[in-house]
Amino acid sequence: MGMTMTQKILAAHAGLDTVQPGQLISAKLDMVLGNDITTPVAVNEFNKAAFGKVFDPNRIAIVLDHFVPNKDIKAAEQSKQCRDFACSHCISHFYDVGRMGIEHALLPEQGVVTAGDCIIGADSHTCTYGALGAFSTGVGSTDMAAGMATGMAWFKVPSAIRIHLTGVLPRNCSGKDVILTLIGQIGVDGALYKSLEFTGSGVAGLSMDDRLCICNMAIEAGAKNGIFPVDETTKAYMNGRCERTPVIYEADADAEYEQTIEIDLAKIVPTVACPHLPSNTKPASALHDVKIDQVVIGSCTNGRMEDMEAAYRVLHGKTVAPGVRCIIIPATMDILRDCVARGYYTAFIDAGAIVSTPTCGPCLGGYMGILAAGECCISTTNRNFVGRMGHVDSKVYLASPATAAASALTGYITEEV
Repeated sequence: MGMTMTQKILAAHAGLDTVQPGQLISAKLDMVLGNDITTPVAVNEFNKAAFGKVFDPNRIAIVLDHFVPNKDIKAAEQSKQCRDFACSHCISHFYDVGRMGIEHALLPEQGVVTAGDCIIGADSHTCTYGALGAFSTGVGSTDMAAGMATGMAWFKVPSAIRIHLTGVLPRNCSGKDVILTLIGQIGVDGALYKSLEFTGSGVAGLSMDDRLCICNMAIEAGAKNGIFPVDETTKAYMNGRCERTPVIYEADADAEYEQTIEIDLAKIVPTVACPHLPSNTKPASALHDVKIDQVVIGSCTNGRMEDMEAAYRVLHGKTVAPGVRCIIIPATMDILRDCVARGYYTAFIDAGAIVSTPTCGPCLGGYMGILAAGECCISTTNRNFVGRMGHVDSKVYLASPATAAASALTGYITEEV
């Protein structure tokens, strides 16, 4: 029996010729990731187990991104614990104020992750790196602690669902519309502990930012990971960027998939996930009567340069509707710098939006955009559960940057035309 991309990567890191779905393996790790919320818990477990030292200070990344710059005393104490640990163990990939960025945008940008890697992160959206042809998945802080100490992790080899893509996306659609469409079809548990493997001629028309967005939300379908083949677009992105030599794996021709889902990208429309599940999707055109109070454009899902470009395309020379708070958050300092250089910052401010330093803040109801009871937000983030961005009586609609920006101009959910 042939193997999928994910199965091949896991087999190689387990030192095995082949693996099968359901098999338990111990695999070597190329990178272990934590943030300012999950790392302190991992550090406590690391110390409790008296591990003493990390397996490789160059294979651990600690990114302060959720509450940085610190919003309160607790956030400051958590960040200090991360700083102290990073300093005492000489962690080379430590990102704080000045070098900060949202972890799942920052690590690919900085070349910390690459094709063929096996990566765990104490954050559920670690599955983002499958866009580069890596196996990456979220784990708990205890697993992070063990990974930092041993460089190993246990996995159950996932079975796979093939997502066969054809066609080309319409101009006003992006990877966010693709993944929302898919989650709407299969549900939040439709790929439970499975690998979502994207294939087909349509892959070539998707940018790296599209693919990173799609893999980022694989977890919202319950998937263990999402993964794209390594093609010329991937190679061009990695060229001169990655600190390790990429290793390219391809699925066998006789690889087994539990099912194949066909998606014609040309038929994708601007799509919105309504409260309170990412699977509760509708076309944006069916939601024009939904009044909004706030717009958030950013996050590990949609804070990349193409997302900023989409927001600029819609907002430039126009004005945010009265009563709407529009918050734009570039995901990394490099993206922020490019926005300034291109004049996007001025355009956003002139339109009546505010621009934040890179942070996850509003996505998880942390800061920089908390909702009050009864308020409604359209956001480019990845989750819209009850109380996700603030009060339990608030509502969050998930959408692409283009749809979110267009909605900011009207005060109602509106697709870009």
